[in-house]
Amino acid sequence: MTRPDFDEPIQRVGTFCNKWDDMERAYGVSPQDGIAMWVADMDFRPPAAVQRALEAAASHGVYGYPAADPAYPAAIQWWMKNRHGWEIDTGWILTAMGLVNATALAIEAYTAPGDGVVVMSPVYHAFGRVVRASGRELVELPLRIDEAGLYRMDWEGWAAQMTGREKMLILCSPHNPGGRVWSAEELRQTAEFCRAHDLILVSDEIHHDLVMPGHRHTPMPLAAPDIVPRLVMLTAATKTFNIAGAHVGNAIIPDPDLRARFQGRLSALGLSPGMFGTSMVSAAYSPEGAAWVDHLIAYLDENRRIFDAAVNAIPGLRSMPLEATYLAWVDFAGTGMTPDEFKSRVAKGARIAANHGETFGAGGESFMRFNLATPRARVIEAAERLRSAFADLQ
Repeated sequence: MTRPDFDEPIQRVGTFCNKWDDMERAYGVSPQDGIAMWVADMDFRPPAAVQRALEAAASHGVYGYPAADPAYPAAIQWWMKNRHGWEIDTGWILTAMGLVNATALAIEAYTAPGDGVVVMSPVYHAFGRVVRASGRELVELPLRIDEAGLYRMDWEGWAAQMTGREKMLILCSPHNPGGRVWSAEELRQTAEFCRAHDLILVSDEIHHDLVMPGHRHTPMPLAAPDIVPRLVMLTAATKTFNIAGAHVGNAIIPDPDLRARFQGRLSALGLSPGMFGTSMVSAAYSPEGAAWVDHLIAYLDENRRIFDAAVNAIPGLRSMPLEATYLAWVDFAGTGMTPDEFKSRVAKGARIAANHGETFGAGGESFMRFNLATPRARVIEAAERLRSAFADLQ
């Protein structure tokens, strides 16, 4: 394959792009002179194989109801085995309209209104949104930060919070926004916690391909095989290959009873995948796609190094060591500023649209999240703008 050009500037303003066209509404930062670093998609084109697949589908010119394409589950099966060492049966795969949709379906399939749904906070904000919208109680278990500046689980403290009303735990693995790659032992402890408290475990592993050099993601069923009877695995190609607009994701459920209950919600709501999304995934989950991801990781790792070095040189700012994802989680607590003060400096001073930490739940109040999946020149510019916006601290 031709080496991908991640430095290519791609104009996304005016393309009905959430990340760029909505940034002024959300943060007061104009796309004309601002930098969009909030929505978690990449400013990169996907592998050429994905574009070829779309062009082939469009060239036919008839877009009727699609039949099930066996290439789609076969591609997922191949990817999980070759990239993650996880052998799955294609019969375990159920397709949702993205992983937020899959999370909402799991909540409806396995819990009832009023039940508690557990998350490790701060965590991906859509979890809390769909839990509350479904009439369930969001139970936030606070992660702690160790001496290395990394998130750690707190089993003893968390056990004291449990009331017996909780029915499900949603795990973000790797963690968003903290970028942790949970160790196999941490995953085993998570599984044991779910067994001890009789919780269904929904493991959202959408970032599992975006792991920095020196770290390795372990799929939950490999870390804790005994958890499989209560495990729902959520995976997708969308984050890996920047095809989130396809709105397609997988619930991979080995247990037949859990799978039947999830399928029941899909059937009740009349949900089925479209032809374009499955074609894109089938093309992406391939040797060409794998080579593209390897180039992507090397590029993101250098963006991470550049951004972290600049941010950590600003007194009072600390970027959490990034083990996975392309999302830098920066703590402003050391500045002594209120959240309104440092958020204003980022938006008005640096003209950067970045996620506000409190939207990720308890423990995120002093943080902001910055998306580094953009051409390197833009990352360097963002770092320089932050230095300038906080120049009085230096």
